Amino acid sequence: MTNPHIGSCFDDFLAEQAMLEEATAVAVKRIIAWQIEQEMAAQKLTKTAMAKRMHTSRAALNRLLDETDTGLTLTTLASAATALGRQVRFELCAG
Repeated sequence: MTNPHIGSCFDDFLAEQAMLEEATAVAVKRIIAWQIEQEMAAQKLTKTAMAKRMHTSRAALNRLLDETDTGLTLTTLASAATALGRQVRFELCAG
């Protein structure tokens, strides 16, 4: 019995299962949420204060910080970055 997946990469497996895009989106969102939470902690910002800086509700901030909610808009992300005195940088990379 030869296993066709031995030696293949996990990304190939996810692509074969049509799950690569979703897994990538969740991974990116987890990183973004973690970075925002880390910067909020460094600046000693509560969720209420952060939401106020972003001119949004605390519920909207909770969605931003929810690592499983991948429905993040660029506007929301830019607003969070600005509220933290940061900039957002995107880059498309060859796979």
